Amino acid sequence: MMRALRVKHLSEDLSGVALISLPEPVRAEGEVLIRVRAASLNYPDLLMTQGAYQFKPEVPFTSGLECAGEVIAADLESGFAPGDRVMGGNKTGAFAEFASIPATALSRIPEGLGFGQAAAMGAAYATAYTGLVELGDLQAGQWVLVHGASGGVGLAACDLARALGARVIATTGSPGKAARIAVFARPEAVIAAEGRFREEVAALTGGALADIVFDPVGGDVFDESTRCVAFGGKLVVVGFTSGRIAEIATNIPLIKGFSVVGLRAGEYTRRFPERGRRINAAIAALAEEGHINPAIDRTLPLTRWREGFAAMAQRELVGKVVLVP
Repeated sequence: MMRALRVKHLSEDLSGVALISLPEPVRAEGEVLIRVRAASLNYPDLLMTQGAYQFKPEVPFTSGLECAGEVIAADLESGFAPGDRVMGGNKTGAFAEFASIPATALSRIPEGLGFGQAAAMGAAYATAYTGLVELGDLQAGQWVLVHGASGGVGLAACDLARALGARVIATTGSPGKAARIAVFARPEAVIAAEGRFREEVAALTGGALADIVFDPVGGDVFDESTRCVAFGGKLVVVGFTSGRIAEIATNIPLIKGFSVVGLRAGEYTRRFPERGRRINAAIAALAEEGHINPAIDRTLPLTRWREGFAAMAQRELVGKVVLVP
């Protein structure tokens, strides 16, 4: 038996979620059975407890997008062997003591990273890399405006963009987080994502504006971001944590000559698996060389899962929550 965080029914207040005992998962062909050493909390984990995410697993299900741990059993042809340190995930199942995950959804933990950092790096950095490099064609020296910079994905985007030679402006809706964002993300500036922030972006960039806007927030932030994109730039739509899905009149990108690009990193790598492997390899190389450093706000035992979910829902975090079974 093992402990697992189970979504028994959908709920707005987590009343349908409980830590219970379950039989250990049975490894299917093509899967790798791992002992979970750390798992990180992502915003979709919260949304899935409410049925508000685009992927809607059938209830009941074990929560958790991604984790890191040690291989217990694997097919010989998988390339993994017992004792290997691995990271990855499969949309659900990570918040448990054991998980059985497709071998194609796992990779080895880069040298020098602990289990907590590895669990915190996966989805956030893959999303950031896909948006900035694969879709945004990020080049050294460009200006990147990153919204929601206190979140796991936002911080990853700041970290990656800086590591790849870009100049980063981070925004936050919580001024009290600015100092911590500056420490973790090391951007050129941290500004408030409220009102008419275009003038501040213009001043910081010498009037050039942003070559790439990375936006997990949406709503009013997206609306103002259309004024912040440089001619020929890209506005990457990552999500809608503000709660409002913005709309845009097509004459705006036409006149200003920018592209609006939708980002679904998981779907992108599923459709283009070779590109997914390239993305993972690039991120691993940056981590091993010490160029990127996943930010962890707090590490909690799995028994305190509710504290982590509440901190995310209340937007208290700067970085990721790591849960340890």
